[in-house]
Amino acid sequence: MRRRVVVTGCGAVTPLGVGATALHERAVAGDTGLDTGVGRCAGFDPAAWLSRRDLRRTDRYCQLAVAAADEAVRQAGWGAGLPYPGDRIACIIGSALGGITTTEEQSAVLATRGAGHVSPLLTAMVMGNAAAAHVAMRYGLRGESAGFASACSSGSQSIGAGLRLVRAGAADAVVVGGAESAVSPLIHATFRNAGVLSESGRTAPFDRRRDGFLLGEGAGVLVLEEAGAAAARGAPVLAEVLGYGATSDAYHLTAPEPEATGAATAVRAALSDAAVGPGDLGYINAHGTGTVLNDRAEVTALRRVLGEHLAGTPMSSSKSYLGHLLGAAGAVEAVATVRALQSATAPPTAGLDDPDEDLGPLDLIRAGRTLKAGPAGLVALSTSFGFGGHNAALVLAEAR
Repeated sequence: MRRRVVVTGCGAVTPLGVGATALHERAVAGDTGLDTGVGRCAGFDPAAWLSRRDLRRTDRYCQLAVAAADEAVRQAGWGAGLPYPGDRIACIIGSALGGITTTEEQSAVLATRGAGHVSPLLTAMVMGNAAAAHVAMRYGLRGESAGFASACSSGSQSIGAGLRLVRAGAADAVVVGGAESAVSPLIHATFRNAGVLSESGRTAPFDRRRDGFLLGEGAGVLVLEEAGAAAARGAPVLAEVLGYGATSDAYHLTAPEPEATGAATAVRAALSDAAVGPGDLGYINAHGTGTVLNDRAEVTALRRVLGEHLAGTPMSSSKSYLGHLLGAAGAVEAVATVRALQSATAPPTAGLDDPDEDLGPLDLIRAGRTLKAGPAGLVALSTSFGFGGHNAALVLAEAR
């Protein structure tokens, strides 16, 4: 019998505030964390979680990850100590760009002050596995530790990898997620010059006038445990991870494959892994970047798999109020999806004024929506599609 995997803790730091509750409640209310075209975690003070020494040794993306992990671990009931041996708990935290902020800062130091002033901690601060390493060290997680780097699918693939570890019996629990802080002028410039940033200063996925995404920063972390072990210790179960699918387009470094074959295959694989059908979905947290090509490709993929059921499945995009969190996006969106399942209420796509009829019939959420459970209970799909052709899909369900 396959081991079931449940979510016992969620944590988030986003432009909507610190905490998964702030993320959910403000999103459902239709609030936005975007200010002057950027989604910054303005209310986040890393000194509340890290010592002065650790602050000097960590990039902001790591600091965001530590704060989100702290909330998730405490909610899971691990505050007084680990419920399993440390070597039976894995840690996988994804990031697309890692410590890019520190890279930029130290590049400026090199240019203005010379090589002798470059921090000896630079490599340790910018490496893509630094967030996973810091979270693992903080809690004594001595199982497998890694940092997924698959662009905008990094967070979702980290969750999928953790799911597979627990299912295989290679771990009893995993701390998984994604973190990113890349709202610098350099990263803004490269995305702008690539033609994917919104020139209008608004991001409205699936809107007829959509013209690109806006950058944001943040982190999302979940604690996954084997269902029987979680029940045995009386852990709160927030949701269940039913399925995961991942593929590669093998087509182009930045553009989605027009027929969305790879993306559709990932979604189909996730549904199959979850043993649910297209008609069982009660909500879709879409990747929804707000670019013309990506929204079109995503809808094409979903329609290829869900068929006529897509038109009747409520769907929204978190990027409309958070901005694009790159490697953290899939993890934060998974947290948002878990909270939507818990409350049976989904947030809207902020700023969606004129749905694009060329995308075909869609049930796009434009105000907080009560979700309805189907024969399989309340089940949701969360999708992520990244540069490099990385496709990932997660199927989550309400606690049972």
